[in-house]
Amino acid sequence: MKEITRRKFIATATVATGFALAVQPISAGVITTDAKGLVAGAVKIPVKDGEIPAYRAAPATGDNFPIVLVIQEIFGVHEHIQDITRRFARLGYLAIAPELFVREGDVSKLSNIDEIRPIVAKVPDSQVLSDLDATVDWAKKSAKGNGEKLGITGFCWGGRIIWLYAAHNPQVKAGVAWYGRLVGDATELQPKYPVDIASKLTVPILGLYGGKDTGISLDTVEQMRERLQSSSSKSEIIVYPNAPHAFFADYRPSYREKEAQDGWKRLLAWFKQNGV
Repeated sequence: MKEITRRKFIATATVATGFALAVQPISAGVITTDAKGLVAGAVKIPVKDGEIPAYRAAPATGDNFPIVLVIQEIFGVHEHIQDITRRFARLGYLAIAPELFVREGDVSKLSNIDEIRPIVAKVPDSQVLSDLDATVDWAKKSAKGNGEKLGITGFCWGGRIIWLYAAHNPQVKAGVAWYGRLVGDATELQPKYPVDIASKLTVPILGLYGGKDTGISLDTVEQMRERLQSSSSKSEIIVYPNAPHAFFADYRPSYREKEAQDGWKRLLAWFKQNGV
C-alpha cells in the first residue's frame, strides 16, 4: 500500500509555480526571462517507479538540441531554476530541470528552510542519479535532444550533484558546479562526496565558489583541487574572493552581479570548449 501511495503521489506531483515560500521576499532586481520563441513548461519524466515532474525549455523550432540538465537548489524547481532553463533555451539548448525531491515532499510550499532540510536529507544519491539518467533518456527520445552534446549545471545542493553525476555518467561532455558542498560524512543515502570521486573523474567540471561562503570552507576547495590534479578530467575551480554562498541567485540578497555574470560567461565558454 505504501508503494501504491507513493506512485500515485509522484504521478500527480507538479513543478512549482512561482518562487518557493522559503525565499520570500524576492529581490527587486530579479532576472526574468520570458518564453517568447520557446517551448517551455512542465513535463513528466518516466522513471523506475512512475513519473517525476520537470521543467523544460527549448527553442520552438529546430531539433537535435544540445542538452543541459539544470539541477535545483534546496528550494526545488521553483521560478529561479525555471528561469535559468529559459536562459539556456534562448541560446539554443534544450534545458531540463527534473524535480528530484518529489517523492520526499514538496519543498516549494514550506516557508522555513529548517523544515526543508530534513526532507532533502532523505533523498538518496542513487535515486537522484537514476532520475537524471531517465531525464537524459527522455531528452533524447522525446524532446529532440542530442545525447552526444550533454552538459550539466547545478547550484548549492545541485552543485554537489554535478560532480557525482559526472562520475556516474562519463557521457556527460562538461559540467559546471556552483558552490556545491565538496566534503561530508558518508551515510547510507549519501555515501560519497565530490572529494571521494575527484581523482578518478574523467568529465571536465568547472567549479565556481565564493571566498566568503560560510558553509563551504576554502580548505575543502583546496582539498578538491589537489585531488583533481591526479584525474584526467582537466577540471578547474574558480574562487571569487568576495562572493558569498548563492552569489548567482538573483532573487536573493546574496546575489553578486559582477561574479554571477562572470560565472555565466565562464559556463558558456566551458560548454563550448568541451563540445556542449
